[in-house]
Amino acid sequence: MRHHTFFSIAVLTLVASCEGCFGCKTSPVDDSNLALTRACEQKPPLIAPPKLDILFVIDNSNSMQEEQEGVARELTAFVDELKRGGGVPSDFNVGVITTSVYLHGKVGGAEPFLIDYPQQAGRLRPVPVDGDLDNPEGDRLLSGDDPELISRFDRLVRQGTSGSGQETPFEAVRLALLTELIDTPMSEGGNQGFLRDGARLLIVVLTDEDDCSETARPPVVQVTDNTAVADCTERENELTTVSEYHRQLTQDLKDSNGTAKEVIWTAIAPVSINNKSAQAIVDGAQVRNVDCPTSNQAGYRLRAMAERFDNTLINLDSICRTSYRDTLINIAQLAGVVQSLDIENVPDPGLLQFVITRADGKRETCTIANDGLVNFSRSEDGASAKVQFGNQCRRRADDVSLTLKILCAF
Repeated sequence: MRHHTFFSIAVLTLVASCEGCFGCKTSPVDDSNLALTRACEQKPPLIAPPKLDILFVIDNSNSMQEEQEGVARELTAFVDELKRGGGVPSDFNVGVITTSVYLHGKVGGAEPFLIDYPQQAGRLRPVPVDGDLDNPEGDRLLSGDDPELISRFDRLVRQGTSGSGQETPFEAVRLALLTELIDTPMSEGGNQGFLRDGARLLIVVLTDEDDCSETARPPVVQVTDNTAVADCTERENELTTVSEYHRQLTQDLKDSNGTAKEVIWTAIAPVSINNKSAQAIVDGAQVRNVDCPTSNQAGYRLRAMAERFDNTLINLDSICRTSYRDTLINIAQLAGVVQSLDIENVPDPGLLQFVITRADGKRETCTIANDGLVNFSRSEDGASAKVQFGNQCRRRADDVSLTLKILCAF
């Protein structure tokens, strides 16, 4: 069950002067369009926790045990940051898929072979029970209010190392969210119920190799056993383009009412620790990314995808970090602190007053009158509304609290 957070009502006697009126341009009492008395008699307004659907995409190839364990160790910090949410905790669900869809390989002079991974290939993975990664009884969706969330999340990100050595996170995400899987019940191995209307979508990719995705079946690009050659980089022009996968996620992925999903794409990938660059070097007999000794290949496509979503690359970090704590906290802050909120039991928008307590103790008062709130839109039934914070009241990850009050007159 979801719980809304209740916020206080301030009952104020207002005078027909702007002095002391929270920095407003004109007094609410002077505005005949505001129903001050009726607002005092209403139910208190509620801030609805922002909905967030989280999809972890875990590389489960044979080199990923240490990295999976590194993420598992820091999940408490990740979840705590989501629950902090700059004063407004997120209502979040978590699912996990792997990067394993197929393996189109060739060893030496032998004939090429193709291995499919039909039980993975974009399907939400069940929580392992007694070490069984494919246990059909394990839950495929975790709730943020699950009292056993951390321990189950820990098991879920440890997807083992027996998956495909041809990592295809872009294709796995497409299959998970944009095919019949999203309408197939979880009891039948599908992902129905993962995406919620009105929820933002956070995608977190964890991999030490670059993406090698294509929508073609059978796939065209083959990988060989020569680790000194980056097959997917050399044949990148035969893969489905990064721009096409980006287009699908930003244009084709929609709520049931046709509204495009807001997607936060993040990756912990084979890029430089120092500057997040993708640059291949040959280290002995292994292609690696510069300044990333535990990588396999360089993350050109992964970096390009991250840049399409955010050209500052704040959504990208290196797989070669010794700890993922700060990385995961940063990801949680990117997704958990939103600049627009849904409000229930909303009176006239001019009566709403938000007070943000900053990390240094300073308080910012935010109203439509002082441009702290810049947008206000009601739902079709009028039962709720969405407000957007202006620049002077922009919410921050380290905010201590956000209080909503309603201005009233006697």
